[in-house]
Amino acid sequence: MKIYSAENVRNIAVVGHGSEGKTTLVEAALFKAGHLDRMGRVEDGTTTTDYDPEETKRHISISAAVAPVEWKDCKINFIDAPGYFDFVGEQLQALKLADAAMIVVGATSGVPVGAEKAFKMGKQAGVSQFFFINQMDREHADFAKTLDQLQQKFGSGVVALTIPIVENGKLTGYVDVIEQKAKLWDGKGYKAQDVPADMMDYVVDRRIELVEAAAENDDELLEKYFNGEELTSQEVYGGLKEGILDGSICLVLAGSALENAMVDTMLDAVIDLMPSPVERPTMHGKTDGGNDKEVPCQVNAPFAAQVIKTVADPFVGKLSIFRVYSGTLKAGMMVYNTKAEKQEKIGTVYAMRGKKQNDVVWLAAGDIGAVAKLQYTNTGDTLCDAANHVTFDRIEFPEPCISMAITAKKKGEEDKVFGGLSRLEEEDPTFKVNKDPDTGETLIRGMGEMHLEVVTNKLKQKFGVEAELKDPQIPYRETIRKAVKAEGKHKKQSGGHGQFGHVWIEYEPLLEGEFEFVDKVVGGVVPRNFIPAVEKGLRENLNRGVLAGYPMVGIRATLYDGSYHPVDSSEMAFKTAARLSLRKGCSEAAPVLLEPIMRAEITVPDEYMGDVIGDMNRRRGRILGMDPLGNGEQVVLAEVPLAEMFKYATDLRSMTHAHGNFVLTFDRYEDVPANIAQKVIEARKALQGEED
Repeated sequence: MKIYSAENVRNIAVVGHGSEGKTTLVEAALFKAGHLDRMGRVEDGTTTTDYDPEETKRHISISAAVAPVEWKDCKINFIDAPGYFDFVGEQLQALKLADAAMIVVGATSGVPVGAEKAFKMGKQAGVSQFFFINQMDREHADFAKTLDQLQQKFGSGVVALTIPIVENGKLTGYVDVIEQKAKLWDGKGYKAQDVPADMMDYVVDRRIELVEAAAENDDELLEKYFNGEELTSQEVYGGLKEGILDGSICLVLAGSALENAMVDTMLDAVIDLMPSPVERPTMHGKTDGGNDKEVPCQVNAPFAAQVIKTVADPFVGKLSIFRVYSGTLKAGMMVYNTKAEKQEKIGTVYAMRGKKQNDVVWLAAGDIGAVAKLQYTNTGDTLCDAANHVTFDRIEFPEPCISMAITAKKKGEEDKVFGGLSRLEEEDPTFKVNKDPDTGETLIRGMGEMHLEVVTNKLKQKFGVEAELKDPQIPYRETIRKAVKAEGKHKKQSGGHGQFGHVWIEYEPLLEGEFEFVDKVVGGVVPRNFIPAVEKGLRENLNRGVLAGYPMVGIRATLYDGSYHPVDSSEMAFKTAARLSLRKGCSEAAPVLLEPIMRAEITVPDEYMGDVIGDMNRRRGRILGMDPLGNGEQVVLAEVPLAEMFKYATDLRSMTHAHGNFVLTFDRYEDVPANIAQKVIEARKALQGEED
């Protein structure tokens, strides 16, 4: 693969809703450019960018994959991103690598929510955007209707650059809106002809929209346009480029990826109109002292790059995919990791095309590549020249919203499972794994049920260990609601020295904190040397409550009386006496079950507010308020028991047609309603009986 200067590089994230043809479009581009002998099919699991076993099995994209296309002396790095919401982290990584985003929309089903989300993320990422209306070869494909919907949702800056020509259900060519010429495919190339008469009025209207959008980005052009003067094609292109760069214009192209129709016009438009890395605003980072630092996209500048994605491979090790922002990267270079504060030696430098690793001599500013086996480097880290430190902002990934417990299918493989999960955590910033200190379970958290299923399957594929998912245990607690005094006496004679410990302890609710021990012994009724044993005996037995065996919290224990035997008393005897007192006292002190209460912040469009609030009430939630965002969305603030929120991510997507999202944080513990508490206690006792 040739080395390309930044002026001749285009980095394009391919995003949108699932099953709209993104992967097939990238495959068609690779084939059109001569990189493939034949196009692969998603259904057959043979495409370049869907190479993971989970992708080929499910026929969907799961990971963002880079696929460079060499076209007309330029290099277009397409980053094919998943469209399913469980893999939103991959979309964010694709946009971070890119300078522009191509949002793929089907021509038959309207504008799906995935396109809306992709557009919003693209705006937030600050990249230029354009639309490709795909599947124009299908029955009931409607370009005009889809374009109208795009304009309604995303504004007047959405303008058509090409209009497909469909004759007898077959895509035969397109109209160049700027030139107002039809381009018909004759089997070898496009032949220019007059626009069909039945399309002319529509083409004229689209050209007016296009020219007006272009003119609005240049005062001279705008004045010329208002004076009724005709703008040249060059002037229109110049105005379009300005609008594309500042985000005010989103071009619309169309074609069929499956039939490889008008894919070449898309490639031409990318080269002619989408910004190169040098045309984007200058990248900024931070110095070691926290000051702003410009990082120009120049080959002769000090090296600076950022690792955007990590791929965990059990054989190769970590593969770090990065974008070079300045300078060049060559094999054998020493670079500095500003987060780890360590130097790394660069091995072979690769240009990735799907899973294929193509060795390159070097990579220049603006380009995307990969290196293997970096020792200290993880996703988000900045690599730079050791003498010119700079650190780039990391991607802000959404917090995982669903949790499941995971266990090894085979006994003795628990450590192997945890080790594999830790490797996968390095690969996916939206996936988290930890051991719950309360339940002892290994918990995995992700963006949805499919996300966690994929992670579990990858354990087997990459690390050879099978695991099972189940609902996690709720970390209930127990406490008391009234003060009582309870005796604990341990007396045992078994030949030789006996055992004797005797205490009186008062138990009362503690308003703040988990446990407090108070010593009020007078007169030496319990010798000083045994008092620590009493406290230890209490603390050791707080982990198993009297109702259902959950840890006890919110208890003050005051030792105020007791007795001892000069020979038979021991620390162990007093620990046992304390345990007996604790069990008796807490049983008589109106024990109650506590459950974790979470604070939920749910962002939803206005039209789904009623459904969301009603559902939250059914989950025993309490609505605290609503905060309008001013964009047709509101944030619903609520408190809700954790036990009611498993699988909520899936339910919320269903309720809001995938428009809603939420964040859940722990707030406090509170009493479980009596009817529910009884069921929890019975289930817990049944489980303990099975374990015994």
